[in-house]
Amino acid sequence: MAPRKASPPNFSQREFRASLSMFATGVTIVTARTTTGELLGLTANSFNSVSLQPPLVLWSLARTAGAMAVLTHASHYAINILAADQKILAERFSSRGADRWAGVTFTEGVGGAPVLTGAAATFECFNRSRYEEGDHVIFVGEVEHCTHRAGASPLLFHGARYYTEHPL
Repeated sequence: MAPRKASPPNFSQREFRASLSMFATGVTIVTARTTTGELLGLTANSFNSVSLQPPLVLWSLARTAGAMAVLTHASHYAINILAADQKILAERFSSRGADRWAGVTFTEGVGGAPVLTGAAATFECFNRSRYEEGDHVIFVGEVEHCTHRAGASPLLFHGARYYTEHPL
């Protein structure tokens, strides 16, 4: 019979993070509005597709994130996949204390979530479900509208550095 629990890790948290950094990801900014209409946005690279029918995507957020309460209760959010020329936005929306929205252009998306101008792709989502796992919450969004900018090169993140694509 298979064990019912995983064995304790035999590696450090530092080694785990270093190993995870070997997986290149795209970079997104998840946006929403508070119940009082304030803009919210944060950089996330934990985005993935889930299902084509119905159209579902997922992303995750640390339980301790300041935006957790807003995103848990928001009816909608947008996942903006950044283009290679949006590195400055990725850095700004991942830093503390900065006015993240200064000079940022966007349109109003489904449910009021900001859709960033110039994104490589955007998924406007109904906040369908959440799953608490470890120190993060996994958000599953049902995509109500999506767009993409044909020919846009995505912003990539690998080994704690930003990159863009190059065909092999």
